[in-house]
Amino acid sequence: MKRTPNKTTVLSTADKKDNWHLIDAKGETLGKLATKIAVILVGKDKAEYVLNQNWGDKVVVINAEKIKVTGKKMTDKLYIHYTGFPHGLRTETLGNLIGRKPTEVIKKAVSGMLPKNKMRKQRMANLYIYAGDKHPHQAQLSK
Repeated sequence: MKRTPNKTTVLSTADKKDNWHLIDAKGETLGKLATKIAVILVGKDKAEYVLNQNWGDKVVVINAEKIKVTGKKMTDKLYIHYTGFPHGLRTETLGNLIGRKPTEVIKKAVSGMLPKNKMRKQRMANLYIYAGDKHPHQAQLSK
């Protein structure tokens, strides 16, 4: 009995069709929402998924200011940033960051859940976050 070799077909990224996903963050938990978005951006929900290619779709998140978190994270969770200057360590609580820049909270959570490689910047470029329910991507979503 002669064995035939397995054949693997790899699609090129020119064959990729961009699908658009609209996600409403109103009342959603931050971590669960970020994992859902990260899976879509990486493309793991598709049959064509390949590790070394960007097969993810585009994601539009609305109502980022109405996200919720569990426990005491609003006061206890800290975002730490170093400016590069002496005494330049800056900290900010989650509640303060949501009040100041609600889109940044979701952006940081999703970025932390993506693989730490060269494609992270490309994948994050496919994420569009808006604080309110108005967004300029209605034409792409209606396809």
